[in-house]
Formats: sequence, structure tokens, C-alpha cells
Amino acid sequence: MNKEEKLKLTKEKLLDSTFRLMEAMEDPLSVTSREIAAAAGVKPGMINYCFGSRENLIYQAFQKQYLDFLKESEVKSIIESGDTPKEILKRLHFIVAQCLVENHKFTKAITGFVLFKRDLGKESFSYPYVYKHYAGKKTEAECKLIAYELSTMMQLIIFRREDVLRDFGIDLRDREELKHYLDMRIDLLLA
Repeated sequence: MNKEEKLKLTKEKLLDSTFRLMEAMEDPLSVTSREIAAAAGVKPGMINYCFGSRENLIYQAFQKQYLDFLKESEVKSIIESGDTPKEILKRLHFIVAQCLVENHKFTKAITGFVLFKRDLGKESFSYPYVYKHYAGKKTEAECKLIAYELSTMMQLIIFRREDVLRDFGIDLRDREELKHYLDMRIDLLLA
């Protein structure tokens, strides 16, 4: 096995071990680098070598599971539906939001990283649809910022779902209320 293959295998072990450990804990952020490394059978330094930080590893572990969830959902049919970019965004955001609501302890674990440390230069899944929606009426940078606002606000609102219920009477665990909230946000940002 060459060096590149070993590194890929190490990353997979770290991702799988992280998700397993996080899933077993009430507070996924309480999992330590040493616990992750031991479960993966690697040295703790490999976390920083492979992912830059424990927080990024936790984010990537959730992303891997989230992408598997998306593969199982109706994403392809939504994208190929022929709906307007705005409707596609509403439907895609609803699927993502459901995943975040259903995996709330993971949402709580990754939100800080998503809001404060995630690389903003990486394209979000929303960007192509925001860009198509505006069809040249906004710059590429403006469309990227709108896509970023869509995803971060959704992440933050779901992170604070109990406060949203208490203070605004919106129960994001209710599918209809979640859909209504998301449709409202997208309508506001894509006026």
C-alpha cells in the first residue's frame, strides 16, 4: 500500500471512529482526540495531520454521514425536476434541515465550526441555484454570500430550535413548520 492509500485509509478510520464515538455520547463534542485516535488505531497527531483540527474532523464525520443521507433521499429527482432554482433550493434545504433536526446532537456539535471556522471559499450546494435564480442580476460574489447566509442561518436556527419554539412558537421538529420557516427564509433572501 502506498503513502496516499495509507493516508486515505487513516482518514476513513478517523471519520468512522469519530462518528461512532459521537453517536454513543450525549454530547458529541465531549469526544476527545485521544479517544478518537485510540478507536481508529492511530496516533492523536494524525487528526491534525489529516484534518487540521478535531473540530474539522467532527464536521467532516457528520458531513460524510449527511452525504450518505442525501444519497438515500430524493435529491437527484429534485435537481432533475425542472422546477425553478428557487423551488429546488426550497426542496433541497428542507431535506438538509430535516437531517439537521433529526441529528440535533450532531448539529450542536458542528455549528460552531460551520459558523466560525469553515472555509468560506468552498462552494455551497446552494450557490448554483442562487446564481441561476438571479440570472446575472447579482454578481457571483453576491450570490455566494446569499448562499452562505441561507446555510448559516438555517444551521443557527436549528441549533437554537428550543429557543425558537419558546420565543417564536415555531416547532422546527414539525415538518410543516420547518418547511414554512425555510420557505419564508428563501423567499426573503431571493426576493
